[in-house]
Amino acid sequence: MRLLAATLILAGAAAADDWPAWRGPAGNGLSGERKAPAEWGPDRNVKWKAPLPQWGNGSPVVSGGRVFVTSAEDAEGKGRSLLCFDRKDGKPLWKATVEFGKKQATHGTNGYCPTTPAADGERVVVWHGSAGLHCYDFEGKKLWSRELGDFPHMWGDGTSPVLHEGRVILIAGPGKNFVTSLDAKTGKTVWQVEEPSKGGADKNEKGGYLGTWATPLVVKVAGKDQIVCALPTRVVAYDPKTGQPIWWCMGVQHDNGAHDLAYSSPVVAGNILVYVGGFGGPGLGAPLGGRGDVTASRLWRIPKCPQSIGSGVSLDGAVYMPFENSLQCLDPKTGKTLWQDRGPGGGYWGSIVSGAGRLYVTNQAGTTVVFKPDPRKFELIAANALGEKSNSTPAISDGEIFIRTFKHLWCIAE
Repeated sequence: MRLLAATLILAGAAAADDWPAWRGPAGNGLSGERKAPAEWGPDRNVKWKAPLPQWGNGSPVVSGGRVFVTSAEDAEGKGRSLLCFDRKDGKPLWKATVEFGKKQATHGTNGYCPTTPAADGERVVVWHGSAGLHCYDFEGKKLWSRELGDFPHMWGDGTSPVLHEGRVILIAGPGKNFVTSLDAKTGKTVWQVEEPSKGGADKNEKGGYLGTWATPLVVKVAGKDQIVCALPTRVVAYDPKTGQPIWWCMGVQHDNGAHDLAYSSPVVAGNILVYVGGFGGPGLGAPLGGRGDVTASRLWRIPKCPQSIGSGVSLDGAVYMPFENSLQCLDPKTGKTLWQDRGPGGGYWGSIVSGAGRLYVTNQAGTTVVFKPDPRKFELIAANALGEKSNSTPAISDGEIFIRTFKHLWCIAE
């Protein structure tokens, strides 16, 4: 199949002082910030911290002078909330709670309300899984709600919504597997595409684990936007206007169909898409610009990789990935590991983000590892412990860093 030679530009960039969605303005972990703190601690460079009702894995977003984050109200997830804080001082501005009324299964490492909201300066959208998709204005008034079905999964929720050109784009899962686009003003469905799967809510036909916790990524190929989604067995790019699949690449499924799992979101390096499946699944590299089934055009596929939960970033032709017990730098053209290092400690469930010429990733101990983006070697800049556990991803906004731990929302500023 002939592939288009295209320069790819990640879409959806916003003002440098906002971090309005998971992994930033373009959903790729990259920030245009030139200033950001490099070192901090519980009593150093902390502008403010605000207590949270329950622990959770969702990450903060920053938009229009506000910081939004999700939290359950109780240990059983019967009340699921979106919290809004003033970014200047951490003062709680409002809280919108959806009463779900029952306890639903989840994994012990994945608390309730594990998703990240998305905002555009006027509205904020939050996905509460089986408790629905909800949209509020910046004063906390509910604009609309949609019940998209029941999403039972033994490991709980995780995928987050994306706002793009007046639409809400969502991978609805796990527990079900479909991708949908809704009108951001009304919540009405624009399109919905079911993803074929064989098996039940959380097991495939062979009894292996099944599900996706990935968040869509908007990319621009040959001047046109595509919605790229990591799904249990393949990566698929959709036309954002119609939902029509543009291309797809098989290979996310474990060999012999053992497991069908997508945890992290795709990484784009130039005109190459890099993806690593979950639970020790395969890694692959595929060229962008194709049509239909591009599996035969894959550049590489590694059948088994380390456990991958957080998502990576691409900088200057290299891909930096957070595997559970190590940080790695990969060559996107070959999949070759250029270096790997545990850093100051493993347990990397958060995703890597960049700012001020540095890379940041928070480990499960709540220590944010700051290192240089260098494809030749790992060079640690700082290891900043807050003394509270975290499975979340930092937000970098207007020279400040916002971090969600199990107990608090923190604003880090020099």
